[in-house]
Amino acid sequence: MASRRWARTGRTDATLRVASGYLVLAALAISLALVLRDGWPWIHPSPWLSLRPLAALLVSAALGLTLAAGVVVMTRVAVARFVWARRLHADLRPVARELSLGQILLLAGLSSLGEELLFRGLLTPLLGVLLSALVFGLVHQMRGPSRWVWVGWAVGVGAGLGAIFAATGSLVGPLLSHALVNAVNLSYLRDHDPDHAEA
Repeated sequence: MASRRWARTGRTDATLRVASGYLVLAALAISLALVLRDGWPWIHPSPWLSLRPLAALLVSAALGLTLAAGVVVMTRVAVARFVWARRLHADLRPVARELSLGQILLLAGLSSLGEELLFRGLLTPLLGVLLSALVFGLVHQMRGPSRWVWVGWAVGVGAGLGAIFAATGSLVGPLLSHALVNAVNLSYLRDHDPDHAEA
């Protein structure tokens, strides 16, 4: 089963285009951070906590993994219990339905890299946690009745990721969290049909 999932070839060209776009986004975020705030985007210039570099990395990673676990669990609970969550799941499912495991891992890793370098690494020190999270949510708009639910969900998760970065000064936690949430939830979108499960 796992080998068949890895070997799926649907949407390969589109996946590679999106993945390339995330690499360009990452390069752009690094360049802009060096110009606009004179520093690497994976290090916050003035974190809330005074931590040694190794401690900052470890605390950031621990908080990021905790946030990822919470988001993954909340996703499943919401889809099981609430109509709005099932509608959102159904609206997002076509994006993931034909993805192979390899494509999911590629998109999860590179979307995390590009979006975290931009929205957390570049924008959070410039705009603050809440405003950068709002921008993050607004660019996650989609067509369909669930568009504002998805925006609200992205704002909440973005605020959590931004708070981890602002508190610890390390982008490791947000990078890990974002990649794990995307990998696990894309797999869930692909493999779980709430309507079929209820039938």
